[in-house]
Amino acid sequence: MEGEAVARKLYNAVSEGDVTTLVQLLEEDPYLVHGVLFPCSRNLLHIAAMHGQASIAEQVLNHNPRLAHMSDSQKSSPLHIAAAEGHVEIASKLLAAAPGMCWWRDEQGMNPVHVAAMNGHVEILELLLLESSMPAMERLHRGQTVLHLCVKHAQLRVLKVLAMKMGELVCAKDDDGETLLHLAVRCNQLETILYLVEYKDVGLETRNGMGKTALQILDESHPRRVNYTQMKKLLTDPLLIGFEFSEAIPDMSSTMIVVAVLIATMAFQSAISPAGGVWNEDDAKSSRKAGEAVMASTHPNTYKTIMNANQIAFVFSIMAMFLFTIKKHQAVHPYFFIFMSFLTIGLALIAILITLSESIYGITPDEHVKFKRSNILRILIMVLVIAVVVPVCVVGVVSWYESWFNKKRRQLYRGAHAFLRRRTDPAAPAGA
Repeated sequence: MEGEAVARKLYNAVSEGDVTTLVQLLEEDPYLVHGVLFPCSRNLLHIAAMHGQASIAEQVLNHNPRLAHMSDSQKSSPLHIAAAEGHVEIASKLLAAAPGMCWWRDEQGMNPVHVAAMNGHVEILELLLLESSMPAMERLHRGQTVLHLCVKHAQLRVLKVLAMKMGELVCAKDDDGETLLHLAVRCNQLETILYLVEYKDVGLETRNGMGKTALQILDESHPRRVNYTQMKKLLTDPLLIGFEFSEAIPDMSSTMIVVAVLIATMAFQSAISPAGGVWNEDDAKSSRKAGEAVMASTHPNTYKTIMNANQIAFVFSIMAMFLFTIKKHQAVHPYFFIFMSFLTIGLALIAILITLSESIYGITPDEHVKFKRSNILRILIMVLVIAVVVPVCVVGVVSWYESWFNKKRRQLYRGAHAFLRRRTDPAAPAGA
């Protein structure tokens, strides 16, 4: 009973950081630092590392540095526990006392580098890599690398740090032929996929042991899976990274609202101030009244066309403004917004073009043949086509060229890689 009481008192002193009590107990019985074990066969350093007591760890190491080399019932060393808990200062002291423990594996086959990476402790990871980067090259179960472990546990920050230091592991495969990209798709890690696709030399067409690419693995999942559409876009066309069409159009809302307001203003102004002006006084002979449009009497069909087009332009511009207003409250689906915004603005613009062409026709003398309605309308439609179709074609050609160029670059890289491999390893197959 007395021994249990001392052990409990010692445990409390170590876990709470009571250096005075620890020193007092060790002065009374120096053997305590060597022989006392706690549950799971953990020694004083395990307990200090678990609770983040750096001063206690320093005192224990001064009395018995060999404890840093001892493992518990799960084969975890004090450095494993410090790496798992994220205690940088304790890890530094343990690393100085037992640098070889960077290689020690627990019962799950993981060394402290793997443990730190799995738990997202970048500071400890950099500390361990400063001592030696070789433990990070050690493979895990079924040949997985430490980068596979980062993807599996969604540790993107750690993945980026390791990729900068050990870029050769980014394209590594496990025993099943799975790359980081395959695993990221299986684990539904959208941000990781984005990073890997942006990373140079990551092969989208790399196949695993079952002969499947990352895209084929994604296609086997349910289309309603979270992030399915975004991942599909990244794996299908990497050139569209960072470009979301449904998000790009709403960003133009302020500009398109201005256009809609201008169209509505033009339509309103054309209605109250028609081309050709209005009659200044009543005419009893022809039943004309002051304020009526002159064109309504001289060109009734043209005037009717102008008024109808004006109303269409005004109504669709109002609809566009209403659509942009409710979009701010996320009341409509993005793709419905895209379709309706183009439709309303496009119809309003066409109506304004018709108004302009008919107005020019109505006020132009008949002897000026070059201003006939058909010629004017043809010119306006040509201008509209040039303003809309040409930019779309240019963007399409540029996108196709970039896609073709990147494809050729990947092919050249694979060819150069295979050539270098054959030079260094003559036994390698030609397509390797």
